[in-house]
Amino acid sequence: MQRKSVNWLQKKRGKLTVMLICFGLAYLFASLSIDRGNLWYYLLTLIFLVYGLKFGFKLIGELFHAVRH
Repeated sequence: MQRKSVNWLQKKRGKLTVMLICFGLAYLFASLSIDRGNLWYYLLTLIFLVYGLKFGFKLIGELFHAVRH
């Protein structure tokens, strides 16, 4: 089971899905942090934003690498 999920994350569709989920959660927690002023929501916003960017850069790098070859 774990091997299937690892293989799924190596594909472009898996990276895109995780990136969109992370950005969606970052948006949700950013809205909550602005509305309620809770520092934990700011921290969660930052964490999900960083992970979304991480998977986004991996996806962009993979797309550019595929174009070159």
